Parts: sequence; C-alpha cells; structure tokens
Amino acid sequence: MKVGIIGSTGYAGAEIVRILLNHPEAEIVWYGSRSYVDKKFASIFGNMVKLVDNVCMGENISELAKMADVIFTATPQGLCASLVSEEVLSETKVIDLSADFRIKDVSVYEDWYGITHAAPGYIEEAVYGLCEINRDKVKNARLIANPGCYPTCSFLSIYPLAKEGIIDMSTLIIDAKSGTSGAGRGAKVNNLYCEVNENIKAYGVASHRHTPEIEEQLSYASGENVVINFTPHLVPMNRGILITSYASLKKDVSEDEIREIYNEYYKDEYFVRVLDKGLCPETRWVEGSNFVDVNVKVDPRTNRVIMMGAMDNLVKGAAGQAVQNMNIMFGLEENTGLKMVPMFP
Repeated sequence: MKVGIIGSTGYAGAEIVRILLNHPEAEIVWYGSRSYVDKKFASIFGNMVKLVDNVCMGENISELAKMADVIFTATPQGLCASLVSEEVLSETKVIDLSADFRIKDVSVYEDWYGITHAAPGYIEEAVYGLCEINRDKVKNARLIANPGCYPTCSFLSIYPLAKEGIIDMSTLIIDAKSGTSGAGRGAKVNNLYCEVNENIKAYGVASHRHTPEIEEQLSYASGENVVINFTPHLVPMNRGILITSYASLKKDVSEDEIREIYNEYYKDEYFVRVLDKGLCPETRWVEGSNFVDVNVKVDPRTNRVIMMGAMDNLVKGAAGQAVQNMNIMFGLEENTGLKMVPMFP
C-alpha cells in the first residue's frame, strides 16, 4: 500500500511514520508538513537519520490522492474537513486523526470545538474507527474518524458494563490522566518543562472537548442518553493515559461475575488485555505499544464499581489505532506492523 501522511511532523504523525517503517505492506510516499516544507524529515526527527531520506512536502491532498492508497491526516481540528472532497474520496481512503468527523451532531462539534464545520456532508458517512467495536463498518469505509485518546481508553474500560446495563450511567465519573505529548508538539508555555515537571493539575474541567465524544459512544453502547463528569489531568511524563472511572451498580453482581463479562467481551481482542484480579493498569506496561490494559474492582461498601484502563496516547490513542484501521480497511491481519512489545524502562 502506498501511504501519504499530512501532518507528519507532529507527534502523532511522526508516530505513524515510526510504525509504518516496520509495516511489511506499507510504503510512505508523502511526508506532509505545513511548517517544514522542503526540509528533510530526518533533520526534524533525529531518530529517523538513515531511515528516512525524504523531504517534507505540503498539503496538496488532490495531488496526494492520485499517488496514495490511503492518506492519514494528523492535523489540527478543521483542516481535514477543509481538504476532503468527493474527488479525493473517489481516488483514495482517508483516516483522519482529528475530531472533524467523530461527532455525528454538527452543532455539538461546532459548540465544543468553536469552529464551523467545513464538510458536514461527510459526517454521516464517516465511520468512527474504534476497531474493537466497529470493525465491520471500518472494512468498507472511505473515511475513518480515528477516535480520540481519552475516549478510546475511557470507552474500552467501561464498554462491557455499559453494554450489559450493569451500571447506572447517570452516576458515571471519569478521572483521566495524560502525559504531555497529548497536547501536541506546538510551543505552549503551559507545556514547558518547568511548568509541567514536579506538578500535576486538572485542566478542561467540565469543558474538555473529548467529553461529547465519550458521551456519544457510551450512549450508543448503553442505549440511553449519557451525560458524564469527565476530568482530565496533566502529569509530567511523555506518554500514557490512565483512566479511573466510577459508577453505581444497577444489579447485584460480584467482582468475579463482572470479570467474566470483561473476559468474554475481550477474549478475541488482541490489543485489549484484561489483567489478572487485583492488578491495576499502569502506563509503564503499555508504553510504545498498541495495547490497552483494563481491569475492574467492585466496592461492596458503596455498591460502586471502579473501571480502570491504561494505554499509550500516541499509539492506541492515535497512530497505532489509525494503522489498525488501515489494516482492517485493506483486509490485512489487524495486528500487522503493530506487534510492538511495550517498552520498559
């Protein structure tokens, strides 16, 4: 497959490059970048010296569509929607890592992201690319909305109990923590070393724009309108997301019964690892990989269940999931090029 990447010099775009260089069926033909046109990709990312000789090109998606079987757009919100067209989608497939096509209600997208949607006509067609749930829809899609990092980890941690109607969705609280790469590669004072190091803080309280995406997907799963409290935190590490969610139980079930549900739901999912009883997911055990580690704990004293998940925000939360979608779209084994063992230390 010939692959083009628009936004290849951001963290997620560079991670797509890293993964695809070891993908047996993919060849990158376009390293797109608005900021580094005509500069060697390896001059921006020193880890690519003698691995990538290409120079960065622009964002001419019409030209790229004639060259590539699939295009990844790892770009800020609004750009993919401004570039996609029937001409492009008739010639290639597009996997968008922004939020442009994740939310089906255009007014919700415009309200939370503060921009006017440039291509609302493609929202309905776009498939939400959470592979473990929508792989049958992904197979024949032209346009994939690659899920957000927080939504992926949150949803996979909660999904089995939401689907089975075991938790009271109106009581759901999601506490989330992310490394600094989740904020992107752009220069921001709040992300400087001295601002982040030796500190942890909540941000986007009651206003984080991944909230409606999580609510929409959990609404589909549970069959009811879901409204949540979602609070993310920034922690001083490069990569990783940790989700700790809480909800009241609607049914009298034991922790062992709940664990059986998780094991049944995820028994055939290569990338979802249900941990042994008593083990809590940790970001260090998924770093650099496409795995999501999940587990649950019942608190009989409060009649609540704690649902936990950990993953790498740049891999399963972005680039890895995008490649996983690509594999499904082109009829490859889902884990092709994605069997990276988590890095430690």
